[in-house]
Amino acid sequence: MKVLVIGGGAREHALCRSLSLDPDVTALYCAPGNAGIAEVAELHPVDQMDGDAVARLAVELGSDLVVVGPEAPLVAGVADSVRAAGIPCFGPSREAAQLEGSKAFAKDVMAGANVPTARSYVCTTPEEIDEALDAFGAPYVVKDDGLAAGKGVVVTDDLATAREHALACDRVVIEEFLDGPEVSLFAITDGVTVLPLQPAQDFKRALDGDEGPNTGGMGAYSPLPWADPKLVDEVMASVLQPTVDELRRRGTPFSGLLYAGLAITSRGVRVIEFNARFGDPETQVVLARLKTPLASVLLNAANGTLGVEPPLNWRDDAAVTVVLASHNYPATPRTGDPIEGLDEVAAEDAPTAYVLHAGTRRDGDTVVSAGGRVLSVTATGKDLTQARDRAYAAVGRIRLDGSQHRTDIARAAAEGRD
Repeated sequence: MKVLVIGGGAREHALCRSLSLDPDVTALYCAPGNAGIAEVAELHPVDQMDGDAVARLAVELGSDLVVVGPEAPLVAGVADSVRAAGIPCFGPSREAAQLEGSKAFAKDVMAGANVPTARSYVCTTPEEIDEALDAFGAPYVVKDDGLAAGKGVVVTDDLATAREHALACDRVVIEEFLDGPEVSLFAITDGVTVLPLQPAQDFKRALDGDEGPNTGGMGAYSPLPWADPKLVDEVMASVLQPTVDELRRRGTPFSGLLYAGLAITSRGVRVIEFNARFGDPETQVVLARLKTPLASVLLNAANGTLGVEPPLNWRDDAAVTVVLASHNYPATPRTGDPIEGLDEVAAEDAPTAYVLHAGTRRDGDTVVSAGGRVLSVTATGKDLTQARDRAYAAVGRIRLDGSQHRTDIARAAAEGRD
């Protein structure tokens, strides 16, 4: 099987790494990729938002499967263009990807499917915004209706901050605050069959102790020792399968990766948001634990034959990812700084710890930073404590001027707290 992965972040590096280890994959391509992905896949330049260009590249390469990683190309309809060229594509259609592209659309789907979620108002005027903020009170949860690269949500006790963010959005969803720990659960689906993956938890805030601004994600871990063993079955029955069934009923079947962001509240599981693709950085830890070869699962989802797949096999190991970010992330991150120590991690820590590239590029013989989140340092171990120790030991070998990372990823869970 020849596989083309679209994207250039750590999520795509994690996907490429898993696909490169699959004996069924005879050729692996990535467009546009990054400096790390180049070590496991052949890179090709492409405008990932241009569906026709992606489809042409897939045809030229003789691809048997295209995997679209990021949300923006999916919402732009890139998967539709690939399928129109006769090539199986893992990723939802433009219409189905509105589940992530519009939070208002997602709320409507959840209402139709009777999926438990936060009460909310969709607002387009200052008057509606003020009424909604007043109705729910603090903490205020304000979400840009459209795509915002993981940074369109503000949760704050400050009314002025909440109102400022809401007014900056064309359309905004204001909802009640959900208490309790958060969980990310991915499921692979062909629009009928739903195959859940293992749950993970990510860390959105920039600083230790969940302080600082929201980011695209500063780390993640899996499994969740504090979670109810029946959690996956419960979410399958109350969230994932009903959502897939509702989208199919509406004539917009969802095929690809359905990501449910969940709050485990005092009143039960509630959906915070849906995403239409693998999450970053949760993908890094979930795929680190997956034993089942990935390519056939994704191909069966793309072809509508996921029902033939047996249950997925998982390693007992725990996995932890720590994100190394650029100076001043998530505001205006500095780029172009040289990254040192990558060879040391490969020599000293592999295979139990390794580096997945997010925002990097090559400048001659040097790898330099090229984005806000630069690297995802990922490690496995017999438990979360060992995986954490290995991840942070590898982080300690990497040198990037002005870089930042959280020091408390998975600490609470390793210590028996949620």
